[in-house]
Amino acid sequence: MDTFEKLEQEAFDEGVKIYHFDLGNDNSEELLKGLYIDKNIALDVSLNCNNEKACILAEELGHYYTSFGNIIDLTDTANRKQEYRARLWAYDKQIGLVGIIRSYENHCRNFHEMAEYLDVTENFLNEALECYRSKYGSYKRIDNYLICFDPYFYVAELK
Repeated sequence: MDTFEKLEQEAFDEGVKIYHFDLGNDNSEELLKGLYIDKNIALDVSLNCNNEKACILAEELGHYYTSFGNIIDLTDTANRKQEYRARLWAYDKQIGLVGIIRSYENHCRNFHEMAEYLDVTENFLNEALECYRSKYGSYKRIDNYLICFDPYFYVAELK
Protein backbone atom coordinates (compact mmCIF):
# COMPACT_ATOMS: atom_id res chain seq x y z
CA MET A 1 0.00 0.00 0.00
CA ASP A 2 1.52 3.33 -1.04
CA THR A 3 1.51 6.48 1.09
CA PHE A 4 -1.54 7.98 -0.61
CA GLU A 5 -3.53 4.80 -0.05
CA LYS A 6 -2.52 4.75 3.63
CA LEU A 7 -3.70 8.34 4.04
CA GLU A 8 -6.93 7.50 2.22
CA GLN A 9 -7.46 4.66 4.66
CA GLU A 10 -6.77 6.94 7.63
CA ALA A 11 -9.30 9.45 6.30
CA PHE A 12 -11.85 6.66 5.82
CA ASP A 13 -11.23 5.38 9.35
CA GLU A 14 -11.81 8.90 10.68
CA GLY A 15 -15.01 9.33 8.65
CA VAL A 16 -13.43 11.99 6.42
CA LYS A 17 -14.64 11.79 2.82
CA ILE A 18 -12.31 12.52 -0.10
CA TYR A 19 -13.55 13.99 -3.37
CA HIS A 20 -11.74 14.82 -6.58
CA PHE A 21 -12.86 18.14 -8.08
CA ASP A 22 -11.66 20.69 -10.55
CA LEU A 23 -10.69 23.43 -8.10
CA GLY A 24 -10.36 26.00 -10.87
CA ASN A 25 -6.61 26.16 -11.22
CA ASP A 26 -6.68 26.99 -14.96
CA ASN A 27 -7.11 30.76 -14.58
CA SER A 28 -5.79 31.29 -11.08
CA GLU A 29 -2.40 32.65 -10.07
CA GLU A 30 -2.55 30.91 -6.68
CA LEU A 31 -3.05 27.17 -7.16
CA LEU A 32 -5.60 25.54 -4.89
CA LYS A 33 -4.72 21.86 -4.76
CA GLY A 34 -6.76 20.81 -1.76
CA LEU A 35 -9.44 22.03 0.60
CA TYR A 36 -10.82 20.76 3.90
CA ILE A 37 -14.37 21.57 5.07
CA ASP A 38 -16.27 19.72 7.81
CA LYS A 39 -14.89 16.18 7.41
CA ASN A 40 -14.71 16.55 3.61
CA ILE A 41 -11.52 16.90 1.60
CA ALA A 42 -11.45 18.08 -1.98
CA LEU A 43 -8.36 17.27 -4.04
CA ASP A 44 -7.81 18.94 -7.40
CA VAL A 45 -8.16 16.62 -10.38
CA SER A 46 -4.90 18.01 -11.80
CA LEU A 47 -2.89 16.14 -9.15
CA ASN A 48 -1.43 13.28 -11.15
CA CYS A 49 1.37 11.81 -9.03
CA ASN A 50 0.53 9.77 -5.96
CA ASN A 51 3.31 11.40 -3.94
CA GLU A 52 1.91 14.86 -4.73
CA LYS A 53 -1.61 13.66 -3.89
CA ALA A 54 -0.28 12.24 -0.62
CA CYS A 55 1.39 15.53 0.32
CA ILE A 56 -1.79 17.51 -0.31
CA LEU A 57 -3.97 14.91 1.42
CA ALA A 58 -1.64 14.91 4.44
CA GLU A 59 -1.98 18.68 4.78
CA GLU A 60 -5.76 18.52 4.48
CA LEU A 61 -5.85 15.76 7.11
CA GLY A 62 -3.68 18.07 9.19
CA HIS A 63 -6.52 20.59 9.01
CA TYR A 64 -8.95 17.89 10.14
CA TYR A 65 -6.80 17.16 13.20
CA THR A 66 -5.61 20.67 14.08
CA SER A 67 -7.89 23.38 12.63
CA PHE A 68 -11.32 24.78 13.33
CA GLY A 69 -13.53 27.33 11.62
CA ASN A 70 -12.93 29.18 8.38
CA ILE A 71 -9.22 29.95 8.05
CA ILE A 72 -9.12 30.98 4.39
CA ASP A 73 -8.21 34.60 5.22
CA LEU A 74 -4.48 34.26 5.87
CA THR A 75 -4.11 37.94 6.72
CA ASP A 76 -5.53 36.91 10.12
CA THR A 77 -2.74 35.82 12.50
CA ALA A 78 -4.88 33.13 14.14
CA ASN A 79 -5.63 31.61 10.73
CA ARG A 80 -1.93 31.61 9.77
CA LYS A 81 -1.15 29.78 13.02
CA GLN A 82 -3.74 27.13 12.21
CA GLU A 83 -2.33 26.78 8.69
CA TYR A 84 1.15 26.34 10.18
CA ARG A 85 -0.10 23.64 12.59
CA ALA A 86 -1.79 21.74 9.77
CA ARG A 87 1.34 21.88 7.63
CA LEU A 88 3.57 20.84 10.52
CA TRP A 89 1.24 17.89 11.15
CA ALA A 90 1.60 16.92 7.48
CA TYR A 91 5.39 17.31 7.52
CA ASP A 92 5.65 15.18 10.66
CA LYS A 93 3.28 12.58 9.20
CA GLN A 94 5.04 12.32 5.86
CA ILE A 95 8.65 13.00 6.83
CA GLY A 96 9.44 13.68 10.48
CA LEU A 97 12.89 13.84 12.01
CA VAL A 98 13.04 10.05 12.15
CA GLY A 99 12.23 9.89 8.42
CA ILE A 100 15.14 12.23 7.72
CA ILE A 101 17.43 9.92 9.70
CA ARG A 102 16.05 6.81 7.97
CA SER A 103 16.70 8.37 4.57
CA TYR A 104 20.29 9.08 5.65
CA GLU A 105 20.68 5.47 6.87
CA ASN A 106 19.41 4.31 3.47
CA HIS A 107 22.17 6.28 1.73
CA CYS A 108 20.02 9.10 0.36
CA ARG A 109 22.51 11.90 -0.20
CA ASN A 110 20.53 14.57 -2.02
CA PHE A 111 17.04 16.05 -1.94
CA HIS A 112 15.84 14.04 -4.93
CA GLU A 113 16.85 10.73 -3.33
CA MET A 114 15.39 11.76 0.03
CA ALA A 115 12.09 12.82 -1.51
CA GLU A 116 11.87 9.58 -3.46
CA TYR A 117 12.69 7.48 -0.39
CA LEU A 118 10.11 9.36 1.73
CA ASP A 119 7.52 9.28 -1.09
CA VAL A 120 7.03 13.07 -1.08
CA THR A 121 7.67 15.80 -3.61
CA GLU A 122 10.95 17.70 -3.47
CA ASN A 123 9.00 20.91 -2.87
CA PHE A 124 7.20 19.36 0.13
CA LEU A 125 10.54 18.12 1.50
CA ASN A 126 12.13 21.57 1.13
CA GLU A 127 9.16 23.22 2.85
CA ALA A 128 9.34 20.67 5.67
CA LEU A 129 13.07 21.27 6.20
CA GLU A 130 12.47 25.03 6.31
CA CYS A 131 9.67 24.50 8.82
CA TYR A 132 11.91 22.29 10.97
CA ARG A 133 14.68 24.92 10.80
CA SER A 134 12.20 27.51 11.99
CA LYS A 135 11.01 25.22 14.79
CA TYR A 136 14.32 23.73 15.97
CA GLY A 137 16.89 26.32 14.94
CA SER A 138 20.18 25.46 13.28
CA TYR A 139 20.22 21.81 14.32
CA LYS A 140 18.42 19.08 16.23
CA ARG A 141 20.01 16.11 17.94
CA ILE A 142 18.07 12.84 17.85
CA ASP A 143 19.72 9.93 19.67
CA ASN A 144 23.13 9.55 18.03
CA TYR A 145 22.31 11.72 14.99
CA LEU A 146 22.66 15.40 14.34
CA ILE A 147 20.34 16.98 11.78
CA CYS A 148 21.70 20.36 10.69
CA PHE A 149 19.36 22.82 9.02
CA ASP A 150 21.54 25.93 8.89
CA PRO A 151 23.78 27.15 7.28
CA TYR A 152 23.10 24.14 5.04
CA PHE A 153 21.29 20.85 5.48
CA TYR A 154 23.08 17.63 6.41
CA VAL A 155 22.76 14.63 8.70
CA ALA A 156 25.67 13.27 10.70
CA GLU A 157 25.94 10.18 12.82
CA LEU A 158 27.66 10.89 16.13
CA LYS A 159 30.06 8.19 17.28
